[in-house]
Amino acid sequence: MSSSGVLYIVATPIGNLFDMTYRAVEVLQNVDLICAEDTRNTGRLLRHYNIATATVAFHDHNEQQKAASMLEKLQSGMDLALVSDAGTPLINDPGYRLVHLCREAHIQVVPVPGACAAITALSAAGLPTDRFHYEGFFPPKKVARQQLLSQLQDESATLVFYESPHRILDTLDDIIEVLGAQRNLVLARELTKTFETFAALPAQEMREWMLADPNQQKGEMVLMIQGYQADPQAVSSEAMETLKLLSSELPLKKAAAMTAQIYHLKKNILYKLGLELGL
Repeated sequence: MSSSGVLYIVATPIGNLFDMTYRAVEVLQNVDLICAEDTRNTGRLLRHYNIATATVAFHDHNEQQKAASMLEKLQSGMDLALVSDAGTPLINDPGYRLVHLCREAHIQVVPVPGACAAITALSAAGLPTDRFHYEGFFPPKKVARQQLLSQLQDESATLVFYESPHRILDTLDDIIEVLGAQRNLVLARELTKTFETFAALPAQEMREWMLADPNQQKGEMVLMIQGYQADPQAVSSEAMETLKLLSSELPLKKAAAMTAQIYHLKKNILYKLGLELGL
């Protein structure tokens, strides 16, 4: 039987401290050491729940150096917990290297689920949730941001991003330029906190709303973009007839590719229309 310890991946509240789970409290009370993204932030949470377990800083800037030493502690039999400043660790937070090392060394890794800002926002956004595409933070530079949006402009799944308050207006400008002023957005701001706000508006109106109220440009943000919806009116009746004819003899993907080549259309748009028509 292995004498190694266990690494617990513990989700913590994203704002409201009452969102801490009973299990998370119990785990943090009983492990030997807590690896924290910021020991000061985690310290406030631990004090609130009277948890006396020692903490060690484990963040983006020292993860590569610290991961090996944390693995040694686990191999010696110590139980460790990994927490981020808020939410679920590894979702846009440090921890990948440590978890990867543990898996390679056959150290048990146990998730202790809880809050995650992206999922929390998505659950109350009113956008389709059967498929979604999570991208984390937008690139900070305009060119890279526009390139990413261009790559995703035909994605039909709901797009989920985090964004910084000081870049939100620039990002909205880029969304308007690349995806169009009428693309529907939902902004979730300060989730589970006193000034929690959800706003659902087309991109241009979202920018005007934020400009009119500078308070809406503050805090932690999740920005969701409605996926691309093919407009049947943008595809000629001749193209649709060709697609139907070809799809009766060929797989839809091949039929869409051939129709796109004939009519100079995007094959993924035709493919999605074919799916909607049951071809």
